[in-house]
Amino acid sequence: MSRDPVLPDSPRRRLLLKGAAAAGALAAVPALPGVAEAAPPADTAAEAPGKSLTPAPFVNPLVRNRADPHINRHTDGFYYFTATAPEYDRIILRRSRTLNGLGTADESVIWRAHATGPMGAHIWAPELHRIGGKWYIYFASAPAEDVWAIRIWVLENAHPNPFRGTWVERGQIKTAWETFSLDATTFSHRGKRYLAWAQHEPGLDNNTGIFLSEMANPWTLKGPQVRLSTPEYDWECIGFKVNEGPYVLKRNGRLFMTYSASATDFHYCVGLLTADADSHLLDPLSWTKSPTPVFTSNDTTKQYGPGHNCFTVAEDGRTDVLVYHARQYKEINGDPLNDPNRHTRVQKLGWKPDGTPDFGIPVADSATAGA
Repeated sequence: MSRDPVLPDSPRRRLLLKGAAAAGALAAVPALPGVAEAAPPADTAAEAPGKSLTPAPFVNPLVRNRADPHINRHTDGFYYFTATAPEYDRIILRRSRTLNGLGTADESVIWRAHATGPMGAHIWAPELHRIGGKWYIYFASAPAEDVWAIRIWVLENAHPNPFRGTWVERGQIKTAWETFSLDATTFSHRGKRYLAWAQHEPGLDNNTGIFLSEMANPWTLKGPQVRLSTPEYDWECIGFKVNEGPYVLKRNGRLFMTYSASATDFHYCVGLLTADADSHLLDPLSWTKSPTPVFTSNDTTKQYGPGHNCFTVAEDGRTDVLVYHARQYKEINGDPLNDPNRHTRVQKLGWKPDGTPDFGIPVADSATAGA
């Protein structure tokens, strides 16, 4: 999504963020008492355990009108899916024993935006993670009264089944600055847990860069907080100067961190940072940035604005899968944020002889997917 902060009194809603005043971190935001519960969806016979582990051909689009997708394959044998709903007002969850099954799986609303106050608007980019025996959802939101004051928030559920139990609001993740921030993802590496996210750094002439910090617990940063990437190449600065939506895949002795760049129309694309697994991850010099995007719009397959990706693995437990959203047309009327037709898509992630990922091109729609 193009997350582009503007001042409330600006005559244009999508204004480049320039010269933002520096702001120190405010006092910690306490955990809020709000909760939400949802019944788990029924499992269909077609998804029963014991079927062949050979991955079926992917059906695309996989889930319509769901942007910023996140798919988590858990040890219970289920794929868990969440994403941004185009109304920006809730967090949804699906599950299935197969990737294709997510497209027709029942969808539950596990949390809704507040009517007033914090977490009242722009509910964006949820990710579901299992940490220390509990479920956590990281997402972006803004106060209902200040819809561009977007920050990162965390929900926690201690129940083994994320469709049951109680989702407790753990509060805001406090970063070094009280500025536009979003798209948090978490990963562990060699006994340490990290958070990567996008944020506007005061004093820089951009919208967002990519940051990394070690975590003290699932909702608290330990520091230091370091910037890994800022928009610098032309392809990162079309429409808006954006680096956002980081996600990490560990393979072949390296960590690959993807991120998305530019405005969320057909210019939206995926960039790549790479670090050696033995390196000091909090040293920006450990990360090498690709000078060209690794995944872009394609006129032949008619997929536009591919981005905000994550990774999962196919049913065989071996085949890496790229998960992303894209539109099926190039031209958009009005603000791309108001266009609901970013659909979740999946395809096999390839690997080059040098051990780096081969993203290929966004595949065409499946013949069985319909119009």
